[in-house]
Amino acid sequence: MTVKKIIGKVHLWLGFTSGIIVFIIAVTGCLYAFQAEISAMTGKNFRKVVPQEKTYLPPTQIKQIAEAKLPGKHLHSVQYGAKDQAVVVTFYSVEPEYYYTIYVNPYSGEVLKVKNMDRDFFRIVLMGHYYLWLPHEVGQRITIYATIIFVVMMITGIILWWPRNKAAAKQRFRIKWSAAWRRKNYDLHNVLGFYMTWVVIFMAITGLIFGWQLLANAIYKTAGGEKSLTYQEPLSDTSKFARAVSMPVDKLWVQMQQEHRDAETIEMHFPATDSSSIEVAVNTDADTYWRTDYRFFDQYTMKELPVDHIYGRFKDAKGADKLLRMNYDIHVGAIWGLPGKILAFCGSLIAASLPITGFMIWWGRRKKKPSR
Repeated sequence: MTVKKIIGKVHLWLGFTSGIIVFIIAVTGCLYAFQAEISAMTGKNFRKVVPQEKTYLPPTQIKQIAEAKLPGKHLHSVQYGAKDQAVVVTFYSVEPEYYYTIYVNPYSGEVLKVKNMDRDFFRIVLMGHYYLWLPHEVGQRITIYATIIFVVMMITGIILWWPRNKAAAKQRFRIKWSAAWRRKNYDLHNVLGFYMTWVVIFMAITGLIFGWQLLANAIYKTAGGEKSLTYQEPLSDTSKFARAVSMPVDKLWVQMQQEHRDAETIEMHFPATDSSSIEVAVNTDADTYWRTDYRFFDQYTMKELPVDHIYGRFKDAKGADKLLRMNYDIHVGAIWGLPGKILAFCGSLIAASLPITGFMIWWGRRKKKPSR
């Protein structure tokens, strides 16, 4: 067998191994591409409020209002956005597992919507994309292995696509729509696969970085990174309990508004335990995440606490830190705005089609073989 035939066999059997899983990952990624835009459009009645010439209710008051709707649940954060947006209150826990969001009018305190995120369409889609709707540890491993196989398939696919001469090259860049359906299907797999590869390979690698710590560390260290990639909350000094500042979250919220006048969102996290810190996430671009300032404060003294991981203040981030911070926004295309999301959508859609067109090529060739 020639080298190209061997590569063809590898490509074929890797496709059989991972095809269904790649299809699910790609389809769910495609569905999730415009999640923010669709959610904003369909949720106008509870996400939007009429701007008023008065100050917002402070975080502690919003917390009391939200907790009355979900007594006994752990409040994770209170996020303020633009003047015409509702405050988003998040309740989240791993054990017992639940995830709720409550939308509150920041001027009047009216509860506009209590939403169980485990029943949200896009949340269900995302769980399929991350875990194939399986237990998290099992599903994540399967998606990692399938994505690695898919990267290998893209490389072998380019080798198989590569034309032998100039005459063959003319047929590699366009689909012959006038041909029979088998030829059209072959072109759809090969031509679209070629164009898609240069986009989806970055989506695949950035996706792997989420779940494959070894790869994330390797890329970070190669880029010159020196901090930890693991999120670690700095702790408050519990010995200062007796002299604790009153209403520290509300005071820090006012402070953040003064220090970050260009902020589009300010998310306040209440301390979960006596030793927890107060986390504040300040984002100057609500459409992306990589430029977010993550700041931590002692809940008793309001003193800012240093962090040794990449999720600190953006001004302190080095090149390698910014690269890893960009990972999610690159993965979904948001870093390039709407054109980037369209590119991610098209790439995911074509990626989802490849297992189907590839199977049809194999089936067509199988049917053509003479019976023994």
